[in-house]
Amino acid sequence: MSSRLNLALNSGLSLSQPLTVLAPTADHDLSDLPRETQVVQPFKPFHDHFSAQGFAVIPESHDPCQNAIVFLPRAKALARALVYQACKRASGVVVVDGAKTDGIDSLLKDIRKRVVVEGPISKAHGKIIWFPSDATAFADWAAPKTQMADGFQTAPGVFSADGIDPASALLLKSLPKKLGSRIADLGAGWGFLSANLINDSLRSLHLVEADYTALTCARVNVSAACAQFHWADATIWAAPEPLDTVVMNPPFHTSRSADPALGQGFIVSAARNLKRTGSLWMVANRHLPYEAALGTAFAQVQEVAGDNRFKVFHASRPKA
Repeated sequence: MSSRLNLALNSGLSLSQPLTVLAPTADHDLSDLPRETQVVQPFKPFHDHFSAQGFAVIPESHDPCQNAIVFLPRAKALARALVYQACKRASGVVVVDGAKTDGIDSLLKDIRKRVVVEGPISKAHGKIIWFPSDATAFADWAAPKTQMADGFQTAPGVFSADGIDPASALLLKSLPKKLGSRIADLGAGWGFLSANLINDSLRSLHLVEADYTALTCARVNVSAACAQFHWADATIWAAPEPLDTVVMNPPFHTSRSADPALGQGFIVSAARNLKRTGSLWMVANRHLPYEAALGTAFAQVQEVAGDNRFKVFHASRPKA
């Protein structure tokens, strides 16, 4: 259990079941909470982390509960939407825990304008607060029923929620017309790349995405019959068939710090799932060190496009 939550419980905060925890990450220790606590986490690696601990984990839920705990995400719109969702579902107390780097201070100011807050308790560069649930006080924080960007459906908190990512646009511009009949989009997000790959020669298009919310948007944006949607960690995903081509704009962090190992894991996964004559088309931020991983996984690697911000690679002939 987080140290701030422990302090709050020892300072008079009382939580009873049914209890729902919204958006905890692997950095949050929930080990002291009862296993019947419902954990809502749409990001597959974090979902699996808490599932392995015995919690009842689901990617989304609207079930009523007595109390709710919100762990703040970085995205402000998503943070507000989660506070409203917690208030709408809970009949008792709503707890909000967040780091300063995730905006807890500014959110606390906004919450205090609407309800009476208990706490805050400060520790480890963050704060925890709690207040009586009041959905009407936060009605304007509800996520929009439909959020559109450049003609595509998105949602608060998903990657590139406000428009087409420029790196993905560069990758799309760099792709050849013929990519084969079996393609995977690793880290497909809300489906921008996949939506632009649809053609009559496609037999299967696999969209692999760890964010359940983003994949839900992709199901709307990519309606072709050949599309198959996989809620999965792309680094360990196994294709149901050998692939002709993998396209990807892999993420490079799960927190604020860049983690090149994540993109390197995508490269290994692409090589593992491609047929021996298959190809990878990949875009990345210019500063990320992916060349060595590409050279280890593929016999041929070439930077085919780029600018001062991004680089596009074509890698072929995956090594055994």
